[in-house]
Amino acid sequence: MAEMEDIGDLPAAEEDNDSDGDDDDDDDDERLLAWMVDDDMDDEDEEEEEEEEQPLDSEASGSFEPESPAERSGHIAVVDRNIMYVWGGYKVRRRVQRCTQIQTLTVYVLLFFLLHCNMLIHLTYILPLHKNAQNHGFFDLYLPRNEIWIYNMESAVWTKQVAGGNLHTSMSGSCGVCVDGVLYLFGGHHARGNTNRIYRLPLRAPSLVWEEMRDLKGLPPSCKDKLGCWVQKNRLIFFGGYGYAAQGAHQGTFEYDESTSQVWDSPGRGWNNQIHILDLETSTWSQPNTRGNAPSPRAAHACATVGNRGYVFGGRYKNYRLNDLYYIDLDTWEWHEMSVPQQGPVGRSWHSFTPVSPDHIFLFGGFTTDRETLSDAWLYYVSKNEWKPFKHSHAESPRLWHTACSGPDGEVFVFGGCANNLLSQLRAAHSNELLVFNVQPKSLVRFCMEAVLQHRERLSSYWDCLPKHLLHSLKQRMTRVNTLGS
Repeated sequence: MAEMEDIGDLPAAEEDNDSDGDDDDDDDDERLLAWMVDDDMDDEDEEEEEEEEQPLDSEASGSFEPESPAERSGHIAVVDRNIMYVWGGYKVRRRVQRCTQIQTLTVYVLLFFLLHCNMLIHLTYILPLHKNAQNHGFFDLYLPRNEIWIYNMESAVWTKQVAGGNLHTSMSGSCGVCVDGVLYLFGGHHARGNTNRIYRLPLRAPSLVWEEMRDLKGLPPSCKDKLGCWVQKNRLIFFGGYGYAAQGAHQGTFEYDESTSQVWDSPGRGWNNQIHILDLETSTWSQPNTRGNAPSPRAAHACATVGNRGYVFGGRYKNYRLNDLYYIDLDTWEWHEMSVPQQGPVGRSWHSFTPVSPDHIFLFGGFTTDRETLSDAWLYYVSKNEWKPFKHSHAESPRLWHTACSGPDGEVFVFGGCANNLLSQLRAAHSNELLVFNVQPKSLVRFCMEAVLQHRERLSSYWDCLPKHLLHSLKQRMTRVNTLGS
């Protein structure tokens, strides 16, 4: 899942291919065990994954219900109104029992038999094993596919919901966006490799039900993960990523990752800079004819939409993690490269790049070419093409492969991610911490709310005079105050 971030995503991060994909130190039995546990059989097979439905922490009792999400990396998070929705990713799980040599030999004999019978097509996605398990008794496990965690930004309370529908597998490295109350999920990496399936999840419905978007017209993107997305005019615009080469006449550049292309009968994977548009009104895939100098192929980059511009910063290409900044005009499809000062943010992948106003984009965290996990933050001023460091109180909380969502009151909510070198031999320090950055000045309404709450005992008798939406917001924030014990 990590260093070949892209390489076979191990369950998803074990490959650094941001694709980050350059290490070949993923050789542990646990990868095989993870495949045996998480494999979803054929794509059309909708069987339930029994292992995924069990508690993730073996120490927990069957009746234990967590009050917050499990630690994770490679997940998605989107915001609808004042609610943040979190899905997917993977975490470290303690190995309950190691395979004996006889058991391991039995498994490999079985794999050889299946291969001989042409029942296994890509053995390369089974053999790479997760390095964290070998020496420390841990392995990476995808989070349950039917589990949605919901965070109320007003009350600061987590709740969990179980979603139904036909989402076929757990994944990491997927791309998730929200449009008009609907979560769209594209691509990702699962136990058998990459996918290019796309799903929708209506978030305002009485119950959460995943729907696969089938019968789409046009040529879809290739199977990939660690891509970015811009949203404009009811269109989802996907850029870049790491995965298989496209089949058919796709515009854009694809470059193989040589470390993945010559293993058994694997088709290999690589980086691309392709753009694919999904028109939600016509249910049609298309590609634009772009102009200008396009960014190099990349993955684990970050995208941000500001007006009619789609920005992309950084990402990994081959052995480099970049600090270049481009935008594409989403009306004319012309690329523009913006200068990044020498004193600006260093090259990185697995970072976040979050619009917080019509003129500001907030950059946080990531992973450098030297494999340093970052905790720095920057504000990019769109109108001035300027970068400024952003001082904050989370300097001791480095993160990579986290999510970041802009809240209604000028805040950025960073959830999860990894706090150390995801590609090292040490156990990955996945997090379930929520970091809040106050990026924009508080609104007058927010100041008034806080004043009312501060003097709630004196003013509570007047609350019923407020408009319903303000009263509801006050009660939500009151719940938060009581929870914090203040």
